[in-house]
Amino acid sequence: MPGPKPLSLELSDHERRVLRGWLRKQTASQALVLRSRIVLACAEGRPNAQVADDLGVSRETVRKWRSRFAADRLEGLVDRPRSGAPRKITDEQVEALVARTLGQAPPTGDSHWSTRSMAEAAGMSQSAVSRIWRAFGLKPHIVETWKLSTDPQFVT
Repeated sequence: MPGPKPLSLELSDHERRVLRGWLRKQTASQALVLRSRIVLACAEGRPNAQVADDLGVSRETVRKWRSRFAADRLEGLVDRPRSGAPRKITDEQVEALVARTLGQAPPTGDSHWSTRSMAEAAGMSQSAVSRIWRAFGLKPHIVETWKLSTDPQFVT
């Protein structure tokens, strides 16, 4: 016994042009191209099972994008923003690390900070210190100073 009848999709001329444009666009993501193919096939009146077989996806995938398009139209096919993992290092910690790098000498008596010594002093990982230094262009191991020679034979 067949399942429930799938939602019928009626496309406007504009929507059909946009979907076909996504198919031709070389910079479009493959996911968006597949979603466009699914919607265009569904708009032709083909059942979910046939669309799934023709495009090599599951029936659930066809059902998902058919219903998402029916609810949100073209905007429903675009990837939704994802939050990602929350930051573990705050802006205040970054600011303190940069200020410490530029304003303080290492307590160990070294001539400059290393990522390991700064990580230990700041209480964060060495890779985090390295990423912050790279983001701000900090290179504490490179000293750009000039000392005048006290040698009388030195030509200036």
